[in-house]
Amino acid sequence: MTYGARLSNSFLGEWELYVVTDGISLDWPEHSFGRTGPVPTVQERADALAQLGFVLADDAEWEWQECPTGVTDRVRLLASVDVQHRDGAA
Repeated sequence: MTYGARLSNSFLGEWELYVVTDGISLDWPEHSFGRTGPVPTVQERADALAQLGFVLADDAEWEWQECPTGVTDRVRLLASVDVQHRDGAA
């Protein structure tokens, strides 16, 4: 089973990663990088996912999009990738 992992810069600008495990709860596994820059590296993201018990799904690649905030020219960045439980459990 695959899930969607998201990397975003929060309203305060700090980078955070979370895994959407269902469409109902907002109590998803999450990791804060505790900084506003630079963007977490691919390895840092993989390490954070591993700490949460996930790995990238087969052939998965990070996809980026810019989301306007409506506040001046500030843009919120969002990256997503498919992940699965590290041990293959559902």
